[in-house]
Amino acid sequence: MIFDSLKNLDFYKSLGVEGRYAKAVDFLKNTDLENLEPGKYEIDGKNVFANVVEYTTIPWEEAKFEAHHNYSDIQYVISGSETMTYARLDELVEKVPYNEEKDVVFYNNENPGLKVVVKAGEYMIFNPWDGHKPKAVNIKPEPIKKVIVKIKEN
Repeated sequence: MIFDSLKNLDFYKSLGVEGRYAKAVDFLKNTDLENLEPGKYEIDGKNVFANVVEYTTIPWEEAKFEAHHNYSDIQYVISGSETMTYARLDELVEKVPYNEEKDVVFYNNENPGLKVVVKAGEYMIFNPWDGHKPKAVNIKPEPIKKVIVKIKEN
């Protein structure tokens, strides 16, 4: 798990395989994110793509811990703020088995995890070994716009 801001994004260009993080960073730095419509954006086929989402944050207890087997996430907040929570997978109890088609497994919410308030211009990077819980309120429910860049790790 990594928490950082836009000014340091270039540091992560050399992570991963086949220059995939560099493609993700270039997309985040060179795209007018505020004017992107919600939807899926191809960057490098199934290796790197982005999902732009808009929603209203929900109570922490209603948000779900999840993890992915094949993709890392860069969850970059475009506007608004939310609480994202990190927990090690070995500290979570599986609730919904792994869905290979969607590359996601869900976990119970008993673990309080490490809560981080992520504001516009900030992001968290979650790797396949990181349990994470996005979408939770910061102080009160608020609209948020976020881009989740998915990077294939295998």
